Amino acid sequence: MSAHPHRTAPALVALSLLLLAATSCVFVQNRYAYLPPGPWRGVLELEYNPIIPNPKGEPLAEKVDLEFDEVTGGQLPFNFDVVYEDDTTFHLVIHNGEEDILVPASDIRAGRDRSVGRDTLRIDFPVYDSHISAYHEENVIEGVWVVHYRDNYRIPFKAYFGKDHRFTALNKKPATDLTGSWAVTFAGDATEDPYPGVAEFQQSGNTLTGTFRTETGDYRYLEGTVQGNKAYLSVFDGSHAFLFEALVRDDGSLTGTFRSGRHYITDWTATRDDAAELTSPDELTRLREDVPLAFSFPDATGDTLSLDDIDGPKIVQLFGTWCPNCRDETNFLQDYLDTHDTGDLQVVALAFEQYGADDERSRAAVRRYAETMDIEWPVLLAGSNDKREAGRALPMLNRVISYPTMLFVNRDNRVVRIHTGFNGPATSKYAEFTESFDNTVQELIQ
Repeated sequence: MSAHPHRTAPALVALSLLLLAATSCVFVQNRYAYLPPGPWRGVLELEYNPIIPNPKGEPLAEKVDLEFDEVTGGQLPFNFDVVYEDDTTFHLVIHNGEEDILVPASDIRAGRDRSVGRDTLRIDFPVYDSHISAYHEENVIEGVWVVHYRDNYRIPFKAYFGKDHRFTALNKKPATDLTGSWAVTFAGDATEDPYPGVAEFQQSGNTLTGTFRTETGDYRYLEGTVQGNKAYLSVFDGSHAFLFEALVRDDGSLTGTFRSGRHYITDWTATRDDAAELTSPDELTRLREDVPLAFSFPDATGDTLSLDDIDGPKIVQLFGTWCPNCRDETNFLQDYLDTHDTGDLQVVALAFEQYGADDERSRAAVRRYAETMDIEWPVLLAGSNDKREAGRALPMLNRVISYPTMLFVNRDNRVVRIHTGFNGPATSKYAEFTESFDNTVQELIQ
């Protein structure tokens, strides 16, 4: 017992205040200005749940005759990290398989909506003409992903801090290992016929990654999981919002559904086939007749440029600023030109935009794309993204079925090769394309 009990209480109070002050200092030092830093799990709600009820329980038109009963309810998950650069500035890193997508701090706005007393967040994807607008509170973000070039296209979005799983935290024993190549048939929809694909999967335990190749391009970096006899894959990159679900049948084949945002859903089936192939991308688009290529289109400032104004052999890229496969191809072209002696080879890009060639929004999109991608070659506004209009813009082609499409043109403005689509770095065909591209360029510049 203390010999001076009247002194004990003040000492304890002083010690308590000292500890409280120290604790408070630590708390302040670890505070963050806006979102908590670290891993987040985002979810896009692709399933449309109208406020108006459906009392008769009638089947939705887009769900009729689907072979596979969806189990995610149209929830497309993806993962991202919040990374602070200083006390108030942060950027995002979106993860899809082997791909990390940086969303720079310059494309993120965080603040306070004083009218409702809530913290706000806007994440722009300027190259793809879309954004996320949301409120956030503590460890939750809630809002919408808005695609500007589609009418009234808004998909509910939520994100949860500290969650690093994609589809589920469960680890059910997989029924099989899906690693390998698969021959795929997509059923299409009311506007298109069935079309082929090749799936390339890599599985490690419950983790599944890979992509689908089609004759118009690949579905980029997909990531997901295998749980029991079901498989799930997704990608979100600001433009693509793809969700794949599949059931492993007793015979080892797959049947499932494929969603692209809210506007597209179809069935797909697949059988294991290590020799599965698609029509060569060099055989899909052809010239109607052997005549020199010719065109004249304006750039984003309104100045018109003709192919005849450009000397030397050329690569003509048909693309859209809204198209991630086109961006992959553009990155490839830039890397190639930076690392190879290409002589007097020229590149010109023809943009086919969501708003058409004469719309200021298209001109702004092209300016933004050229600046963001640091493009040094001419980018011309050739028309809308409707492939029929692309065919009218370049009537010497039998058809345009894909963005991107690449024309290899010699010094006499004659097309020597047409490559449809792009097998990007997410596919097994990327190295093969790189080699064939180099061979063609070397022939052009001789």
